[in-house]
Amino acid sequence: MSYTALYRKWRPNDFTDVKGQDHIVTTLKNQIKADRIGHAYLFCGTRGTGKTTIAKILAKAVNCERPVDGSPCCECETCLSIAAGTSMNVIEIDAASNNGVDNIREIRDEVQYSPTSGKYKVYIIDEVHMLSIGAFNALLKTLEEPPAYVIFILATTEAHKIPITILSRCQRYDFKRISIDTITDRLSELMVSEKVNVEEKALRYIAKAADGSLRDALSLLDQCIAFYLGKDLKYDNVLEVLGAVDTEVFSKLLSKVLGQDIAGCIHLLEELVIQGRDLGQFVIDFVWYLRNLLLIKSSENVEDVIDASAENLELLKEQSQLVDSDTLMRYIRIFSELSNNIKYSSQKRILVEIALIKLTKPAMEQSKEIPDIISRLTMIEKQLEEGVKVNMQQGNSGFPASGGTQGRLDNGMDKDQQSKKRVIEALPEELKTVATQWNNIIQSLEDGALYGMLMSAHVTISEDGGTLELIFEALSAFNYVNREEYLAQIEKVIEQKTNRHVHLKAILLKQNEDFHNMFTDIRDLVKIDIEIEDDKEDLI
Repeated sequence: MSYTALYRKWRPNDFTDVKGQDHIVTTLKNQIKADRIGHAYLFCGTRGTGKTTIAKILAKAVNCERPVDGSPCCECETCLSIAAGTSMNVIEIDAASNNGVDNIREIRDEVQYSPTSGKYKVYIIDEVHMLSIGAFNALLKTLEEPPAYVIFILATTEAHKIPITILSRCQRYDFKRISIDTITDRLSELMVSEKVNVEEKALRYIAKAADGSLRDALSLLDQCIAFYLGKDLKYDNVLEVLGAVDTEVFSKLLSKVLGQDIAGCIHLLEELVIQGRDLGQFVIDFVWYLRNLLLIKSSENVEDVIDASAENLELLKEQSQLVDSDTLMRYIRIFSELSNNIKYSSQKRILVEIALIKLTKPAMEQSKEIPDIISRLTMIEKQLEEGVKVNMQQGNSGFPASGGTQGRLDNGMDKDQQSKKRVIEALPEELKTVATQWNNIIQSLEDGALYGMLMSAHVTISEDGGTLELIFEALSAFNYVNREEYLAQIEKVIEQKTNRHVHLKAILLKQNEDFHNMFTDIRDLVKIDIEIEDDKEDLI
């Protein structure tokens, strides 16, 4: 006897075997027990959720000679003939290939004849949304007033394509996507019957990859078992067969992205390609990984919404501390756009490489959205802070200072640092206080866009020492901030935070001007001042 695919072999025969659609099963059983059977049903839902299966079970139940609690007995002659597909009372029609007016007219002629055996003639029209407008119109009258012994069951994955005149004449049942836990339990139950040892972690991944479709899950499991026939099926085996990627790889990739290691990202992608991993699935799984990190950062109790083991959950919590929420949302946006584009591309690898470069180099993006600007400025701030520390340890030549005194003054500072030190000493105390608390001040602003614009501003002092100047290189940022109400709002927040009143002024840097050649950001001066004092204490 030829081999039967798992999804066909283990197709439910009665309502008790149906998984994940309890709301529909209960309603239909109650109708059958109370003899309140409708004349037209519409089953809607994604593929593999049980629409056609329940339609056949309903056809058996309404014609069963000895129904049990609203379910068919599956033993009488009627049930057996319907299950074998030989019954004249159950007619299955594929509307994808029989969608013309003539096909529906044949049905209209046939319904005039009562069933040869049993109570009802049941017409199951699959993919009913594929019928033509003329065919729908031909079906309309028959669907509205069929003979008492006729039941229509229409099944579709796209209910929005069905005319409202048809919808209004049917009892509509929406089939839910089946949960990962339900699919996993069903697969585990069937593997016991099949006498195949499968790791639970492998079953959960298959259930997740099936995206709510039990039929898809059985097909994927069938494929994996066939590849490792006669062996125990492990999680790594499933990843290999399905071309998927383990969470550990996503962790390595995120670390390289945060470290701006483009070469490392491309090398890791090269390894995945060589291993034969599916890049489309890789993109989808990486988005889910980022989504889990974002949920962990956004809420404390996420165990119920993140499908991961306790071990993986702890690892995700550790990794979530490495990146902020705004950056994660930007990463998710970029890879979500990629998942839409990669489906139809012949150069999938190049698209993924470009997306990875976008993640590591925000400055290369043309988007002007606030999250992108904040992400870029956060990276620049980090580089500036690291750069200040490096300069503190270098001599005038740019190389690490040696034990000699060349290019250095008696107090251990080079000439450039000494000149900045004199500026600090002349800096008014209120402005020094503002400089040390600047980030805290602007984070207190309620306007997120204003905060983003101020992140790009240089902060310096006027020549007379009485005004704090905000110098902008971008015209859009200058125009946004240089309003009386916004400047007054910033001054008010400064006064609340520091108990000092400071006058603000916004200035636009000219196109040919370089800020670093003309001005000094007082925030950098204050940082250097603090580090110099620490160095002095170390020397003592």
